[in-house]
Parts: sequence; structure tokens; C-alpha cells
Amino acid sequence: MKTYKKEKVHIMNYYKFTPLPKTLIWGTEIWQISGVPGSETVSNGESINEIVKREKARLVGKANYERFGDEFPLLIKFIDAKRDLSIQVHPNDETAKRQGKPHGKTEMWYVLDSAPDAALYNGLKMQLTPEQYKEMVAQKTICDALAKYQVKKGDCFFIPAGRIHAILSGCYLAEIQQTSDVTYRIYDYDRRDKDGNLRQLHTKEAAESIDYTVHADYQTHYTPKKNEGQLLVECPYFNTAVYDLTEPMTIDYSELDSFVALIGLEGEGTLAIDGEEVVLHAGESILLPAYINEVSINGTIKFLESYVLS
Repeated sequence: MKTYKKEKVHIMNYYKFTPLPKTLIWGTEIWQISGVPGSETVSNGESINEIVKREKARLVGKANYERFGDEFPLLIKFIDAKRDLSIQVHPNDETAKRQGKPHGKTEMWYVLDSAPDAALYNGLKMQLTPEQYKEMVAQKTICDALAKYQVKKGDCFFIPAGRIHAILSGCYLAEIQQTSDVTYRIYDYDRRDKDGNLRQLHTKEAAESIDYTVHADYQTHYTPKKNEGQLLVECPYFNTAVYDLTEPMTIDYSELDSFVALIGLEGEGTLAIDGEEVVLHAGESILLPAYINEVSINGTIKFLESYVLS
């Protein structure tokens, strides 16, 4: 079992952060929990990285603090796409460092209540050489090489660094990712910014970042169940499960050496945490410190649970 010294003058049993809205050319993002420098979310007047710096392993876990230091390792957001996002790719950690960036970006999407015709791109559907890729970008036909998915509520997609992808109009989804805001635009439909200029493309950086591996299917398939956790994604940067509760449940975290982020998707539930109670509503997130051993949840609620195993 985990052992942490509880210094009540500092330690809180949970954190709710003030969401950080971002209005973009294609729609909106609501950053729920973020340690991205310059866009850190705040709880009770403190940024998340300030809290990590103070609480260290008690907040994020011993191995995570050794790995990530004073920077919180995840960015959690809701994305509402009113227009198509650019065709884009993110570098992995190694490539990002060569390009002068601190981190790469691996992410996942969990689709919420989207438009009936909502769709997205995720991965290549045909084998391309780097030369063929460059030709398709120049000819503005790169979308022809991408796997396209019509989506519905509950669909899940994992997007490792290097995979070409794009969220299209009508999608509303939750995104969990590495703490990184590095995005390389490959194609942007010749859109112009507010000043009338074509939006910047990152052709060279994107070409250095692409993984050309082709898979038969890029969707994460699972059978929805009630009143038990279902693991959706397991990777070096985060593990994420979904819960759909209609009856009380207690989750045991006594063997988990990590913070836990709970992201409300539907309904609401009352969480009992070490003698305190807090309500988790749809559209908000709660961060549990690593020293918390169990949480009891009562209510009709659907939520994502995410943590990092180092």
C-alpha cells in the first residue's frame, strides 16, 4: 500500500481547476487540466505546476515525479469542432527534442454527443513513401490517403505521435494527451487567418514526424458495460478507462502510484474522498492526489479515469 505523510496545512484531497476556454478559427477548446507553460489551469489561486512543485510525489506519484519533475504530465480538454481542423501530425519525444521542443504529443479522443454526420481522419489507409506524401500535399490531395471514420457518442480513438489525423466539423469530444501543444499543420484547406493571410503550414517539421505505418483499423473497439471500469487506452503516457455508473461504486487506488483525473461526461455523481464529498458534473474534471487510496461514487454518471504509470 502507498504511504504518504499527510501535512494537512497543504494537502487537499481533490482539486478542481478553473477551465481555460480557447476560441479558435475552427471552434472551441475548453482546457480542463493543463500544465502547458503559459496555459496552466488554476485551483484556489495556484497553477497546477505550482501545486506539483510544492506537493511533488504526494500529488503525482513517486515514479511520475522522478520522470516529469515539476510539470504536470497530462493535458485534458473538451473540443467542439464547428469547422474542420487542419490535417496535422505531432512529433514523438525524440523528434520533438531534435526540433527544439520539450515534448512530443501522443493523445486519445473519446467522442461525446456529436452531430449525426460527424467524422474524423485517423491514420493512413494506403502505403505512401515520403516522396508520394510530398506530392499529395503539393497537389492538395492528402485527404485521399487518410482513413475516415463516421463517429458517434462513445467511439474512442488512440493517436500515437506520428499518426496523421484531423477532427472534422460536428465532432464534440474529450481529448487526453501529453503535456504538449506542438501541432504541425500539413494541409489547412487554404484557410486564411483573421488578417487575411494563409495559415502557416509546417511542411518540413511534419515530414520529419510522420509514421508511415498502415493499419487495418485505427478505432479502439470495446463493448460498453455498466458499473465497472473498462480500459480503453494503455500507453507509456497515460492509461484511460471509462465508467458508466447507475449504482454506487468504490474504486480502490491503494496500489496505484499516480494521480487520477476523473473527467465527467454525462450525469453527475457525489464522490466521497477521505472524509470529504464533492460532486463531479458532466463537463468538468477532478484531480485526485496520488496518496488517495479509494474513492466512493454515488450517482448516475459516466466519466473517464486517467492516470500515468511510469
